[in-house]
Parts: sequence; structure tokens; C-alpha cells
Amino acid sequence: MNGNTPYAGLPGETGAGQRAAADLQDLSSTQKRRLSRDVSRIAARTREFLPSEYIVDADISSGHTGPQVTVAVQPPVGHTVSAGFTPDFEEAAEELITADERDEVARGLAASAALQVKQAISNNVTPTAK
Repeated sequence: MNGNTPYAGLPGETGAGQRAAADLQDLSSTQKRRLSRDVSRIAARTREFLPSEYIVDADISSGHTGPQVTVAVQPPVGHTVSAGFTPDFEEAAEELITADERDEVARGLAASAALQVKQAISNNVTPTAK
């Protein structure tokens, strides 16, 4: 149960009151712009894989270890699916999130959202033929 408190962790070290390593306010305007651009690209790529009935949204927030990126898809029926990760600013070149990573996340989200629809309607649809 110790993991549920803000004092969990190594003796003498607590998470209480500590700031994230790279908070959103600590990013330069260039880093913020690049991160926003890359996240928008993931959302746009995800939209390309899905019909317009699916709602795709992206968000950048401050996490415990730095900026946290979340891309979510709300299918027409079924549960929302999302992918969240923390970009690595230390190793970043021009793109914080590479094209391969963006495609992988977009494909995974689209596939998961389609599966949610299939699972939601599978019990409610009577087969037309056997």
C-alpha cells in the first residue's frame, strides 16, 4: 500500500512537492512547437486510417517524468482507446517523434478502435447467413 502515497520510493526520497524533470514550462518555444507538430501528425495519421465517425484527439500535459503525450480515439460504439508516452528530448534531432513511431502509434490506435467496435456490436448482430 506504500505505493499509493506521495512518499513512496527510496528511503529519504519522496515525490511530494518535486517538479517533473522537464515540465512544459521548462521547454523552449521550439521544443513546444516541435512536440505539438509531431502529436498533431499522429492524430492526423490516425484519422487517415479511420472513417469520420471516429473521434481522434491529442493532448500534451505535464507528467511526473516530463511532458506526457496522449492520443485517444473514441469509436462510434465501444470504449475509448488511447496511447500515452513521454518523448525523449535528450536524443531528439529535428523530430521528437520519428515518422516510424508516429505510424506505429497511429496504426495501433486505429486497429484497437476498430476492434472496440467489433467487440461492441458482435453480440447484437444476428448473422444473415450461416
